[in-house]
Amino acid sequence: MSKYKIAVCQMKTTDDKEQNIEHAIDMVNIASKKGAELIILPEMFNCPYENKYFPNFAEEYPGETTQSLSNVAKKNHIYLVAGSIPELSSGKIYNTCYIYNRNGELIGRHRKIHLFDIDVKDKVYFKESDTLSAGNKVTVVDTDLGKIGIAICYDIRFPELSRMMALEGAEIIILPAAFNMTTGPAHWELSVRMRAIDNQVFFVGAAPARNNEASYTAYGNSRISDPWGDIIASADERECILYADIDRTMIGCIREQLPLLKHRRTDLY
Repeated sequence: MSKYKIAVCQMKTTDDKEQNIEHAIDMVNIASKKGAELIILPEMFNCPYENKYFPNFAEEYPGETTQSLSNVAKKNHIYLVAGSIPELSSGKIYNTCYIYNRNGELIGRHRKIHLFDIDVKDKVYFKESDTLSAGNKVTVVDTDLGKIGIAICYDIRFPELSRMMALEGAEIIILPAAFNMTTGPAHWELSVRMRAIDNQVFFVGAAPARNNEASYTAYGNSRISDPWGDIIASADERECILYADIDRTMIGCIREQLPLLKHRRTDLY
């Protein structure tokens, strides 16, 4: 399939897990009725983005959240990139994105590779490693919409990861991400566009809606870039469903005109 519609559910997360799951399902149902075949949820959509909540909201696979998402993917016959949730496995907690096919089958699982441990002086301090463990696998899934690469939030800042996914054939890279009010205005759109340009892929930054009452305030502003680096769909900070039409033929055209991947000097780097 060379052309298809995608949707980003920029939802607001609360401290009520069941309410978050139900709200995510409602937004997926709406996006599917609008014709989206690939639907994306934001980072930590079932849980407030704060270390103290991760252990309480964490669940093993399969669990309440993952089963609900499998069901809604199957019901709507869509691909679902299910943002991320705290995953409990062998006593560790991961920031994990589950990917489902049209039959509701799990076809991929990405555990956030780069943990968000930062200290921007007098602005923001956060250490995911206080509660979370890092993943160690690059995630690319094969679908009838083409190959899809998955990363989570801070993963975008390490260009090697996106390049590895592109070299594995990813045509679209999807990044559930909750940039904050310091890093968001400074680097969010720039990063989305740059990773798209670097690798000549579609790049989707799927953010949660901003909740000014939360202890961690997400920037929002979901963005979708085409392989030329043009933003083809954008949101503000409010809750919404963001749509874009993906034309896979654009990738080949751009790579033929500007063959960046072919011109890499692998003899040097």
